[in-house]
Amino acid sequence: MAKLPAVLLAACTALLALTAPLLAGDPDMLQDFCIAEYKSLEGPLRVNGFPCKRPENVTANDFFSDALSLPGNTGNPVGSAVTAVNVDKLPGLNTLGMSMSRSDYAPWGVNPPHTHPRATEIIFVVEGFLTVGFVTTAGNLFTRTVCKGELFVFPHGLVHFQRNNGGTPAMVISAFNSQLPGIQSVAVSLSRVSPWMPTDVLARAFQIDAGMVEAVNSKSMPMY
Repeated sequence: MAKLPAVLLAACTALLALTAPLLAGDPDMLQDFCIAEYKSLEGPLRVNGFPCKRPENVTANDFFSDALSLPGNTGNPVGSAVTAVNVDKLPGLNTLGMSMSRSDYAPWGVNPPHTHPRATEIIFVVEGFLTVGFVTTAGNLFTRTVCKGELFVFPHGLVHFQRNNGGTPAMVISAFNSQLPGIQSVAVSLSRVSPWMPTDVLARAFQIDAGMVEAVNSKSMPMY
């Protein structure tokens, strides 16, 4: 019986060691930096992320981007544009577990319901005021107005949206706890997949007729 506590302790330690990577965002880095080597994608070997550029080839520009300084083009059906700065655009983010984006909104523009499968998002309203919200797995909607200078958090992986409530343009800066948060638009993922999702599946899911499904699928939707 005296050995039981030691066995339990060992079992708990092993369990924590196995689950710790699952609780984190991106894997922790093991060196000062690991600049993404994009040329590695041309080879046969693929890894979770990017291999590191050789240190002697690293420059200050690998850590720099001015992408968020320019407004996006909101002249589209939803009236919004998202400019992402992730590891695909800024190699210095590789292994750092973070990224940012800029969202521009035309008057009454919308960032339609979507998810980030690999990250939590926090937004800071730079200009304007928006209605924002997210839906829990229990089907509860948490929504409110967020004004200039205020913050709002969208929990990891939950469906969320933003809408400009004003007659003037709005702008938001977002931060993520992943170098590559990913984005999946609810509308696009159901109606712009390849091959097409069966019409009868969508009709039954939304309790509408097949003709309405096909009418929705015929619309042009922005691919985020």
